[in-house]
Amino acid sequence: MSLTGRTALITGAGQGIGRACAEVFAERGANLVILDKNRKTLPRVAKELSSRGCSVISHIIDLTHLNKLKSLIADIQKDVHIDILVNNAGFDKPGVTSKTDRKNFYDVLGIHVGVPFLLIKLLLPQMREAKWGRIINVSSVYGLSGAKGEAAYSTAKAAVIGLTKTVAREGGPDGVTANAVVPGLIRTPTIEKMPEKYVLPIIEQTLLGRIGQPAEVARVVAFLASDDASYITGSAVTVSGGWGI
Repeated sequence: MSLTGRTALITGAGQGIGRACAEVFAERGANLVILDKNRKTLPRVAKELSSRGCSVISHIIDLTHLNKLKSLIADIQKDVHIDILVNNAGFDKPGVTSKTDRKNFYDVLGIHVGVPFLLIKLLLPQMREAKWGRIINVSSVYGLSGAKGEAAYSTAKAAVIGLTKTVAREGGPDGVTANAVVPGLIRTPTIEKMPEKYVLPIIEQTLLGRIGQPAEVARVVAFLASDDASYITGSAVTVSGGWGI
């Protein structure tokens, strides 16, 4: 599953699943463009990966500032061809449907759906012209099942799967694949802050009986980005330890 010679753009690469993706991709020979708004964590990730010999371009940016993101991608494309796009960045603003603030709802949809849509719109033409490309979008088990108190997040993550399947249809004739990974409960900084009363019931419903590690998701993302996954597109691959199946 070598990624040597490929360049991957990964959003939300400063921590959690995004950081794990950057580390696994680097191990497999990819060049990296990593984006995050966290001014503390992203430089550390870039420095660490560079010290291992990986070619890393990093930019601190709030991805929801769409005009700035569009300008940044245009600048990057002047010198770099992006072969692989990993849409991972996101945040949550929990709330039941009847009490969810309209702005919070659209903020969550913006980062999880609007940003991936824009990045795909900007990068897909170049991939199609090259007759090779990989797009991997990070969804969630909640995008399949819904979840009480997660009106915005569940809606957004379901939309991610719909967007993925649409892009797979559009890019397929030109050798571009698009797939989603669907994580369950993964040990990210956000999950580590969750009270046990919410975490333990999920672990009890998980067939493997434990929380997943970010690298376990990242290795699936790396597989989907490789030539070994050349005949997989339009799929939503669940990485949940058996939770939500």
